[in-house]
Amino acid sequence: MTSSDLAITVRQVALAQPFSDQKPGTSGLRKSSRQFQTPHYLESFIEASLRVIPGVAGGTLVVGGDGRFGNRHAIDVIAQMAAAHGVARLITTTGGILSTPAASHLIRSRGAIAGIVLSASHNPGGPDGDFGVKINGANGGPAPESLTDAVYATTKSLDGYRIVDAAPLNLEAAGEQRLGALVVEVVDGVDDYVALMQKLFDFDRIRALLGSDFRVAFDAMHAVTGPYASRLLEGLLGAPAGTVRNGIPLEDFGGGHPDPNLTYAHELAELLLEGTDYAFGAACDGDGDRNMILGRACFVNPSDSLAVLTANATLAPGYAEGLVGVARSMPTSAAVDVVAKELGIACFETPTGWKFFGNLLDAGRITLCGEESFGTGSNHIREKDGLWAVLFWLNILAVRGCSVAEVMAEHWSRFGRHYYSRHDYEAIASEAAHGLYDRIKAMLPQLVGQPFAGRTIATADDFAYTDPVDGSLTSGQGLRLLLDDGSRVVLRLSGTGTQGATLRVYLESYVPPSGDLGQDPQVALGDLISAIDALAEIKVRTGMERPTVIT
Repeated sequence: MTSSDLAITVRQVALAQPFSDQKPGTSGLRKSSRQFQTPHYLESFIEASLRVIPGVAGGTLVVGGDGRFGNRHAIDVIAQMAAAHGVARLITTTGGILSTPAASHLIRSRGAIAGIVLSASHNPGGPDGDFGVKINGANGGPAPESLTDAVYATTKSLDGYRIVDAAPLNLEAAGEQRLGALVVEVVDGVDDYVALMQKLFDFDRIRALLGSDFRVAFDAMHAVTGPYASRLLEGLLGAPAGTVRNGIPLEDFGGGHPDPNLTYAHELAELLLEGTDYAFGAACDGDGDRNMILGRACFVNPSDSLAVLTANATLAPGYAEGLVGVARSMPTSAAVDVVAKELGIACFETPTGWKFFGNLLDAGRITLCGEESFGTGSNHIREKDGLWAVLFWLNILAVRGCSVAEVMAEHWSRFGRHYYSRHDYEAIASEAAHGLYDRIKAMLPQLVGQPFAGRTIATADDFAYTDPVDGSLTSGQGLRLLLDDGSRVVLRLSGTGTQGATLRVYLESYVPPSGDLGQDPQVALGDLISAIDALAEIKVRTGMERPTVIT
């Protein structure tokens, strides 16, 4: 243990004026890296957070991030400010590398008051990329809106912050250091997470699968899951060296965009969809909470992935006794609803944002949950978990002894297929994006009963959710056009970007087991795509001929 002077001096730094733009979104405060380098900017948000988080004085705080540019500096700043605010213990990790799901587990297992996760998730990194700060509560999940609103209110009236002066922390090895009375504990960020996975999945069966001619390719995208996947897949499960690609976390993610979809993980997609060397492929995003699953010549839509995990959950030891319920975000397809109905378990439709699942998980109402944005999870933590989903799929394949494509074909022949796609129009000028959205919102009452893509609009609304646990109402969650045959189109404006606005268009059409289950989704959804473009005037108003990303 190294020590600093226990009587370390707390310094009060005055702000000429408070920052007015530090309102956290659903996944924390995300801004450009350069914005976070503005003098006092990071410190202002951390000061407000430490004033608002319950139990700071004498409490334990977990801090870590995805390794992007600014990660280590932010950990030092947070430690120096935690010392000034009377935090008793700060737990961080070697190299400052801590995935979001591993952070959730660490918060829960160590009884921390909160965690501060340093990530902008799937956004690019580096000096010209993005940075983010997210607060997780004592349950390991994203902080509730009441807390983030209080943080924002505090930032708007802040006149200064408290900090101590100290040398940068030594994050090269596990051990303890002191900043005054604050104990800084550096732990291996992978150990506890790996131990948790071993409790949930049959590692012997997966090891046997990977020891056969079943070749796997995992793309860590030079982001946080590299060390975790290397330990799990190549270490404990015996996959050949090189199974984990781009496994070293880099401050700029190697110049890539760490978003695991067919656009940004195209090299992996080409290996699986165009080649024959690999039987299974997967990728995770910047902070490790999202996943993409691929089989040979088979892309698994995230909505379908949640449904497949639900239908096959009892094949994994951690879920052998069955599920109490499931939940999906509203934009996610209803594929899991059909499975839940057959299993006789509850299925909840929530707004986008993992905190809504957290209430249901804490109340014991659900076991599995997921979002269409490549995120799935369970009651083992209070975040979505990319590598957990990868291991779950491998467990299912190991037990069933078949391919990903065969799993999907059997699933659709039993439950029917929800053809589904999301079209993202990124970096639209905010005025144009809001003009398009507000126009459709104003039209909603008149759209009911109108023809649309050869069908009739049965319901047109702006989705609202009453939480069955705490009774809270969340409104304005997305514009829905529900059609008379069960198809639907949803429009949402995303709050996770840092430049302009992103329009997300969700399209879904259900085909029963007796229908055509082998179509290309973009072809199957073609009439819906054309109809919503005409109604919302997407090309005209955005100036974009096609979406930036199609998933």
